[in-house]
Amino acid sequence: MVGMFLAETPFFSIDYETIIPVLCNTLILFLVLKHFLFKPVNRVLDSRKQEVEEVYANAHEAEDNAKKLEAEYSEKIAGVKEESQMILKTATDKANSKSDEIISNAKNQAKSIISRANEEIETEKKRAVNEIKTEITGIVFDVAERVVNKNISSDDNERFIEEFIDNVGEL
Repeated sequence: MVGMFLAETPFFSIDYETIIPVLCNTLILFLVLKHFLFKPVNRVLDSRKQEVEEVYANAHEAEDNAKKLEAEYSEKIAGVKEESQMILKTATDKANSKSDEIISNAKNQAKSIISRANEEIETEKKRAVNEIKTEITGIVFDVAERVVNKNISSDDNERFIEEFIDNVGEL
């Protein structure tokens, strides 16, 4: 019986009377789906695609701006480093110049002080020599007065000379 059932009904049969309405229905269904489903879906997909492209464009633009800013900041940092080195060099040069000036002034003051001290020493020497001359003159007058008042013997003469030398030694 099973074998009979299979032989009686064809597995695939084409009914030409129903094929045209099925094809028309399929075409109508396709057009309706295309109009109400495919077009809106394609519009949504196109708008999403456009949004994604805008996001990518904005991201590329932001990346380019970031690279430009990075380059600018790198240049500024290099400029600041050079400027700080120049400032440091200038400050060092000024400090060395000021140090040299201070040392030069100190040496000049020292020379001036030494010069004044030498002048004072010379003045004191001259004053001391003048005082000694005055003392010697006084002693000589004292000795001459004694000699004139007395007859001098050779012993007296030697004694006067020793006193004169002792008096000069004390001065």
